[in-house]
Amino acid sequence: MDIVVNEELKAYIDPLTPEEHESLERSLLAEGCRDALVLWGNVLVDGHNRYGICQKHGLPFQTIQNPRFQSIEDVHLWMIDQHLGRRSVSDFQRGVLALRKREILAQRSTAQAAAAAAPNTEPTDEAAPAAEPPAPASPNAERPPSREALARQAKLSGNQVALIEKIQKQAAPEVVAAVRSGIISINAAAAVSSLPAEEQREAALAGSKELKEVAKRVRDAKRKPREVPTKEPSTPSPESGADDAAEEVLQLRRQVAALQEENAALRKELADLRAVSVR
Repeated sequence: MDIVVNEELKAYIDPLTPEEHESLERSLLAEGCRDALVLWGNVLVDGHNRYGICQKHGLPFQTIQNPRFQSIEDVHLWMIDQHLGRRSVSDFQRGVLALRKREILAQRSTAQAAAAAAPNTEPTDEAAPAAEPPAPASPNAERPPSREALARQAKLSGNQVALIEKIQKQAAPEVVAAVRSGIISINAAAAVSSLPAEEQREAALAGSKELKEVAKRVRDAKRKPREVPTKEPSTPSPESGADDAAEEVLQLRRQVAALQEENAALRKELADLRAVSVR
């Protein structure tokens, strides 16, 4: 069988590092290719690195068909699950793969719902037998997982998945390359991705040290408490000032009237005392 290497499938999963590829090559030369290559028809699905090394050195290998593959989406989902189960996959790669899986399942669910809701526009024939019910959904169909379930599948926290999603949407390619290669952490990359794209590129081109410093400055800026503006003393308007003055004058007049009444009462009391003493 002529095995076909689909470049899109080959690039769907991040390639091995040079060190990982050299280690795999040494293992195959010493022990042979023990794991069968997985095919979809004659298309290679899993084992691209092993296939290349075996072709290079003339090593024998075995192949196996996966009968569950019905579409390219099934192939992608299988590849994602296979790599999520491998310990050598980094946390960032796990998050990327998990988000890809959610997107595939969401698109499939939407397409199935639209197909189920679409009316049958074919003309009916009363003499014809009743139409058969629609075929059941593909056995491989899955509902889009929740964020929590997605994180569990990828062996990550929900916060990590959210940060990786932010990096995918906002980070410049240079920042994505840095976190993918492990130069900076997921938290640092997410912080840098909140900056304008040009500033992200400049920081990435300056090296890992600058990237980490920029990430720290961004995080520190977010932690800085907001300054509460001081309340300026209000200046009373002319109208309010006039009202206050009138009220003050009225109060003074009332006080004067009260004092006058009190004074009059004292005078009367004094006059009464004098009259008694004269008698």
